[in-house]
Amino acid sequence: MSQDRQAVLYGLGAVALWSTVATAFKVALAWMSPLELMWLAALVSWALMGALVIKQGNISTALRSGWKTASWAGLMNPVAYYLVLFAAYDRLPGQEAMALNYTWALAMAFLAVPMLGQRLTRMDIVAGLVAYAGVWVIATRGAVFNVTFADPLGVVLALISTLIWALYWLLNARDPRPLLVGQWQNFSVGLPVLTVLLLLGPGLQWHSWPAFGAGVYVGLFEMGIAFILWQLAVHQVSRTAKVSNLIFLSPPVSLMLLFLVVGEPILPSTMAGLILILLGLGLQNLRKNN
Repeated sequence: MSQDRQAVLYGLGAVALWSTVATAFKVALAWMSPLELMWLAALVSWALMGALVIKQGNISTALRSGWKTASWAGLMNPVAYYLVLFAAYDRLPGQEAMALNYTWALAMAFLAVPMLGQRLTRMDIVAGLVAYAGVWVIATRGAVFNVTFADPLGVVLALISTLIWALYWLLNARDPRPLLVGQWQNFSVGLPVLTVLLLLGPGLQWHSWPAFGAGVYVGLFEMGIAFILWQLAVHQVSRTAKVSNLIFLSPPVSLMLLFLVVGEPILPSTMAGLILILLGLGLQNLRKNN
């Protein structure tokens, strides 16, 4: 099997797993608070990544260096990003939170201007206008001339999560740590912080086996295995565009699963807004590949 074909398979595996996590978020949040879900998922992901670091023989490297970067990166991911994201999912229908979260790539393009000195092209601006028109459609649930949002705090939280995620990747652009080692160190910093917040807040409670299973699933797949598969795909493929476009397969599958498993009726405003967001991302991607 060629390297590119193997990379595409890794990418498809990651996208398939990411397509299920919006449903897992909503199932778990039906029982647990965002903080409880975050703590359980982070614990599972930390254990998984730690086991892989040990298997790769990188544990001595992980224990010896890189902690200065982890001391702030771990507060961004997992702590800040996922707490804000889960809070958005707790307030909004899964379809809306999922669609709004897809704008992080556009947020990164705009933040790269002041942070990395990059220039915006006309296509970047057009892509941003198209995608954020989709955000407006979703936020107003189709009443685009009405400035009263259905859940303004939920929308703000979802958009803040995209800013945190974009900032995290921009600040880590020159991170010399191996990716898996870096993620494990970040979670090693974030997990104690989440533990303290949990003990000071809702405390550790047992809800049900489905809630526990959903939390474990999020930790294994959204934060763990999907991340690993995607990194394998990106690092193995000859041209990034061959796998980056696969991400456009995820939203339709996510919507279908939210409808079938959670029972969320798919709002016409979500479909219209998501189409605009994906169109904006497609325009931005087209500019990058030319």
